[in-house]
Amino acid sequence: MNLPIIQLDLLRHGATEQGHTLRGHIDDALTAEGLAQMQASIDTHSNQNWHVIVSSPLLRCAHFAAPLAQRLACPYIEVEALKEMYFGEWEGKTTQSIYEQSPEELANFWQCPTQYSAPQGERLIDFQTRVLNALKKLIELMSMQHQSHALVVTHGGVIKLLRCLAQQRPLDELLSMQAPLGELVTLQLSTQDDQLMIQEMYQ
Repeated sequence: MNLPIIQLDLLRHGATEQGHTLRGHIDDALTAEGLAQMQASIDTHSNQNWHVIVSSPLLRCAHFAAPLAQRLACPYIEVEALKEMYFGEWEGKTTQSIYEQSPEELANFWQCPTQYSAPQGERLIDFQTRVLNALKKLIELMSMQHQSHALVVTHGGVIKLLRCLAQQRPLDELLSMQAPLGELVTLQLSTQDDQLMIQEMYQ
């Protein structure tokens, strides 16, 4: 079944209290700077008419997204599967400390994330599967509600993954993709023969 085209504006969370670490599923809060970064992006796109606001449940996303939805009188949902990649034993550690302890493991992960993951961490294929499954369900839900435009407040890994797929780049280039803090990226999503089609829109 082919579903209508959906526009997703992906907003990465802003700066956080533990921004110098790999925080993955660690639930650290936004700083004042982080909130300001996100609000600046929203102000720049104030002409958008979002039908729904979707967020990762982690504080660095939800604590901005939920009040925004309330201010805009917009439906709001949190999607567990839109959380950041889980970094296992590297959660909460700086890349410098990881490099000092496990330089080869870190280099392998940065250069070839399709083959290597953090110790006890989430594999890229599993991360990709959960994110894409979540988006397919979101498209179905929005289509049922006759919605075609969503703001999705999420994480750098999610945005980099989707940009990589949209540009048809090798997934081993994922970690070199751009997803600046507090910045917004627009994608168009559709399904064709049950396959998710992703296209990046340049503004």
